[in-house]
Amino acid sequence: MIKKIAVIVAAGNGTRMGTATPKQFLLLKHKPVLWHSIAAFQNAFEDLEIILVVSPEHFPTAEEIRMASLLPLQIKIVSGGKTRFESVRNGLRGITEKDAIVFIHDGVRCLVSSELIKNCFTEAQKTGSAVPVVATKDSLRMRSDTGFDVIDRNKIGIVQTPQTFRSDILLNAFKQEHDERFTDEATVVEQTGQTIHFISGEDSNIKITRPIDLLVAEAVLGGRERNLEI
Repeated sequence: MIKKIAVIVAAGNGTRMGTATPKQFLLLKHKPVLWHSIAAFQNAFEDLEIILVVSPEHFPTAEEIRMASLLPLQIKIVSGGKTRFESVRNGLRGITEKDAIVFIHDGVRCLVSSELIKNCFTEAQKTGSAVPVVATKDSLRMRSDTGFDVIDRNKIGIVQTPQTFRSDILLNAFKQEHDERFTDEATVVEQTGQTIHFISGEDSNIKITRPIDLLVAEAVLGGRERNLEI
């Protein structure tokens, strides 16, 4: 059976939230945001291992969340870096398997469904990569010297996580030095000449960055508890 590993990145401080507590540790339905992200992966696959990447000063909090998770023995905690690239690379250091499937997920995307995780796994098995994308519903403009130019929103995709790859592809990509153009794992992998395969993401798979996002997340989780289609 192919090995499955989720690197959940939760090393940021989240200044836009405006709270002293980093957003990944704020409570949502009486549990930390990060707990919900972990639970989604553990519900998707019982044989999945998790590498949790956090800042060293938050190790005690991360350990509490680990012990409160569904399968705590499957979770390893490692130190984050100064950038997302460094944090992900730290998370990948303990992976030696060349044919594993590795998910890289934002710890604050706590509404990711087990179905999306499974879809990413299936596509990455077939093609080597799977990156979820959703369409934008807003009108878009790009700043220019004359004001703002219209952008065709039908050509725009909003990229989500988990960004999922065969381990040999991902490990090779992260041998590169950091580049400011690396905005996510897909851009790192593309730099090695690999083609990225995209799949449909989920509108509810939002990233918690502002106080209003917590209210939205609570409403979504409440709807799921009542088996509502959200």
